[in-house]
Amino acid sequence: NGHRFEILVDPDLVDPHRSDPESVDLDDLLATDEIWLDARSGKRPTGDQIEDAFGTNDLRVCVDRILLDGSIQLTTAQRKTRIENLKTSIIHKIASTAIDPKSKMPHPPSRIENALEESRYSVDPFLPLERQVNDAVQLMRPLIPLKFAIARLAFKIPGNQYGSVQKILRGLTIKEEWLSNGDWACVVEIPAGGKVDLMADVARRSPDSEVKVIDEGS
Repeated sequence: NGHRFEILVDPDLVDPHRSDPESVDLDDLLATDEIWLDARSGKRPTGDQIEDAFGTNDLRVCVDRILLDGSIQLTTAQRKTRIENLKTSIIHKIASTAIDPKSKMPHPPSRIENALEESRYSVDPFLPLERQVNDAVQLMRPLIPLKFAIARLAFKIPGNQYGSVQKILRGLTIKEEWLSNGDWACVVEIPAGGKVDLMADVARRSPDSEVKVIDEGS
């Protein structure tokens, strides 16, 4: 409506708000409960200017509209931190879900990071993680072999060690049963790149457990 409106927000809450505005508390999101024409100089809009632009003076409605349609401005330090955190998340996501189709083993994170650098992928501080993972993978495929697959593992856990491992296996379990000898048996599905870490984690928590790879993730 001919004006530039500004709000001061916690940049880490922008993405959660855009995904689900009701999940973010306004007090946590906003540094000040005000809408500005120029926050740096302290210039505020009149109530009529807000009403004309947004059709309401309700702060929540105005904030939702600004965050939905507006652009986010970060300080240099905030932008750098956000990009580094996203880069780490992209590398972890690919390393934990992708495998080398020849060896059927996950690539080390360092190899993923080197390929990401070589591909010259530019991390965007505001694009969703999944979108950036997909974009990065497309650029990296000519550099390293990547295959996304699901592995299926069968575990047999002694009954007295069940409590130690059930928390990490429960969300992955697709089949389970208690055996006549008191052991707990289950079949889990996991991104193939994460199977080695999962087996090692279970072995640490349950030294007497047994595991069999049913499907390598073809």
